[in-house]
Amino acid sequence: MAARTASALAIVSAVVTASVMCTAQNANADLVTYCVGSGGAVTVPNDLFVPAGESCSLRGTIITGDVRVAAGGNLVVNGGTVNGAVAVAANGYLDATDTRIDGAVTLAAGGFGVYLKNTDVGSAVLQPKGSATIEGFLFAEQGSKVDGNLTAGVGEVTVTDGEVTGNVSTNGAYLTDLHGSFVDGTLSVLNNSTGSVVCGSAVQGRSTFAGNVGGVQLGPNGGLDSCASGGYFAKDVGISNTTGGRTTLDDNVINGSLTLTANNPVAQVAANNRVRGGITGERTDATVIDAKAAEQTRGTAKERARDRLAQVDGAVAAKGKARL
Repeated sequence: MAARTASALAIVSAVVTASVMCTAQNANADLVTYCVGSGGAVTVPNDLFVPAGESCSLRGTIITGDVRVAAGGNLVVNGGTVNGAVAVAANGYLDATDTRIDGAVTLAAGGFGVYLKNTDVGSAVLQPKGSATIEGFLFAEQGSKVDGNLTAGVGEVTVTDGEVTGNVSTNGAYLTDLHGSFVDGTLSVLNNSTGSVVCGSAVQGRSTFAGNVGGVQLGPNGGLDSCASGGYFAKDVGISNTTGGRTTLDDNVINGSLTLTANNPVAQVAANNRVRGGITGERTDATVIDAKAAEQTRGTAKERARDRLAQVDGAVAAKGKARL
């Protein structure tokens, strides 16, 4: 993604309100910090809340509790720490750079999206959009790490030069792409509407691609995106019921078996793939595809993310400093 043009961030401001929380053991008042505007290197000793339709931009801030971004809200964090989880509501947006989030990042049904750059999160969940019209997204780039599972039922999911220590599982997403990344668990890509690309990446668990439309591309010279090298798959790879686009495998190492089932058109497998466990299923030899033309089919959500961030910058500048 293009370099961000974040506004200069000053010392924080916000409205602090108290809410009463009761448990079976005791009853006490817990502070919730409301953030509208920009903030700096302070510690928020409780939960943080971005109100509906508002924008909060933080630099170097430590949040000891959980974070909620309400419907239509925006949260931009640079060099921060969140000791809890982050929940983003419908049409909400999270942008985190050089940040650590100890808990899960959850994008609710109809959420706008999540962008992570050199950021660690406990896990990541994109909930299915249901009746919502917004296709959310998750971009994890430039050293970002998911210390758990990445699960999505919607939108564009890409991990570029990053790592997932658990499983990657998408079902009903728009696309699932891995570039130059590591997945320590399994990879399951089901029913994606524009398929999946895995290039220059390593997957330690079994990889399953089933019911995808638009094609599956493992390695370079495919029909979906341009990339320089193939991948390493430590276990079996299964690709089945792909329609509406070609399945291509080029320059991959598969330490298990490769199973190809009911793909239409038939999968193209280049001779330079090394498959220890053998290949089962119908296939043809690979042909070179124009990678530049293929490149045009991916990454539509990145333009929306750039536009949204520009809107956030303007909104934060208009609100000015907040006090946390």
